[in-house]
Amino acid sequence: MAPEDMSAEMPLGTLPLDAWHRSHGGKMVPFAGYEMPIQYSGDTISHGGGIVAEHTWTRESASLFDVSHMGQLALKDADNDPGSAARALEKLLPGLITNLKPGKMRYSFLLTEAGGVIDDLMVANTGPHLALVVNGACKWDDIAHLREHLPDEITLTHFDDFALLALQGPKAGEVLESLIPGTGALTFMTAGLFEWAIDGETVHLWISRAGYTGEDGFEISIHQSKVEVLANALVADDRVNPAGLGARDSLRLEAGLPLYGHDLDLNTDPVTADLSFALSKKRREAGGYFGHQAIAARLADAEAGALARRRVGLTIEGRMPAREGAEVYSGDTKIGHVTSGGFSPTLGHPIAMAYVDSAYAAEGTQLDIAVRSKRLPATVSPMPFVPHRYFRGS
Repeated sequence: MAPEDMSAEMPLGTLPLDAWHRSHGGKMVPFAGYEMPIQYSGDTISHGGGIVAEHTWTRESASLFDVSHMGQLALKDADNDPGSAARALEKLLPGLITNLKPGKMRYSFLLTEAGGVIDDLMVANTGPHLALVVNGACKWDDIAHLREHLPDEITLTHFDDFALLALQGPKAGEVLESLIPGTGALTFMTAGLFEWAIDGETVHLWISRAGYTGEDGFEISIHQSKVEVLANALVADDRVNPAGLGARDSLRLEAGLPLYGHDLDLNTDPVTADLSFALSKKRREAGGYFGHQAIAARLADAEAGALARRRVGLTIEGRMPAREGAEVYSGDTKIGHVTSGGFSPTLGHPIAMAYVDSAYAAEGTQLDIAVRSKRLPATVSPMPFVPHRYFRGS
């Protein structure tokens, strides 16, 4: 969930599984300050590797993604008051955190006073502390922002010695349950601490049922000293293959999920980004968080039909995709630009996300996208492009 346009002069970090990725045919590229696999190839991958194959495998079975570049943080009150950290964090986030029960998660944002998105993130109540997962390219800025604005009695811990793996796909639940019993009882946006007995040792893992593909799946936090053992155990199951950034991006695009640094940034607010579901009604009314006045103004604009622009989905005719930065037109009038785009392996045609003037944001509106010397016909379409298949329980 982080931008890849890092400076070439900055030394790239390596993931705990760097050698593992290379041995499995991972093609490594710079992303969010790390060398990360964009796709796999070679004899170790049963489907032959490649972005489309990995995308399809995730839709049909289960794929293992390494997302250890993400920032894993914890907030805790010095006096072990479980509500203190939540009350402090609510001054920075528009989400309702104080009513978040142990084992529950919530999607939210760090905002500027002008309502711009510093980062989008996940917050979980572990019981003893609040756990945050933030974007890899933003994590150092996020940590600085939190330390500056949280009171001194709140301790912020960065678990930089922990890895994070994402097991995603319709068979992820049965795969993980067979390896770590009890995980199958988790439902979407719930999490818990689990024990895994391996080689005569008990390993502790924090596992959440969530992800970034639109499919059912899990994110697994484990100490980096044990992550290779876990990765090997997962891919030893014939239902699991490794997958890289390419498939992760095409899956999240089909799922209509925004990517920070592309679809979200400091100049974009959650209302314009069509993410108002993350702004709880109580917080909208009570305020008390960074950016509240700006967000309240955007919400009022939206209710009055006066919002200047909106993030929309676009389905595109033909086979040529529209990439980030492509201009969107209605006739001869430029009315927006693409922020994410690509070919959808599931649907068999190109799709994109774009910000357009609100007058052209209604579903079914016919538009054009300028790509090279061509105009690609496009239609404003609902998102997700491919329905989510999160597991919410029987």
